Amino acid sequence: MANVLADAIWEAMPAGAAPELFAERRAFLLEHVAPGERILDLGCGAGEFSAALAAAGARPVGVDVAAEALRRAAERMPELDLRLWPERDPLPLEDASVDTVWAGEVIEHVVDVAPWLSEVRRVLRPRGALLLTTPHHGPLTVLALALSPRRLDTHFDPRSDHVRFFSPRTLRALLHDLGFDVAQLRARHAKILLRAVRA
Repeated sequence: MANVLADAIWEAMPAGAAPELFAERRAFLLEHVAPGERILDLGCGAGEFSAALAAAGARPVGVDVAAEALRRAAERMPELDLRLWPERDPLPLEDASVDTVWAGEVIEHVVDVAPWLSEVRRVLRPRGALLLTTPHHGPLTVLALALSPRRLDTHFDPRSDHVRFFSPRTLRALLHDLGFDVAQLRARHAKILLRAVRA
């Protein structure tokens, strides 16, 4: 069964909407993958990053919790390997079966990150990489929000689909606790871009 909330969000999203900071995030992703590698595009959405990976010679597997997102991805590139991840089920991949997991703008939507990251770790090959981006909630972001009550309320609206908020320090500590070595972490354009390796 697909995630009903995720499907509702996707159904409300206009077709063809480009992912936020797509060019920068695509460059970050492609800088860390090689042709022939099997890449899990976790939270693949409409398949923009899977398409970029395939064009670069990698072998993407697109996984999402929203059936509508996968429908759009299949429409974009029918030859993509796309899989639905039903709630409370393991990721639909075998143990140690991917070289890299790409999770662009996903972790902030995850209610319980420990089991989610455990599944990511399970499907990664030994010394495989986790690449992710997420909104940056460092001191300057928090200060800017604090100076504008309206922006603060909008940003932390409990009805938002963002349920987690990370700073570089909290994200590094979380990943360390769950068996990842953070190899690269940078904060740019209100985003954290991170590369971690399965320890």
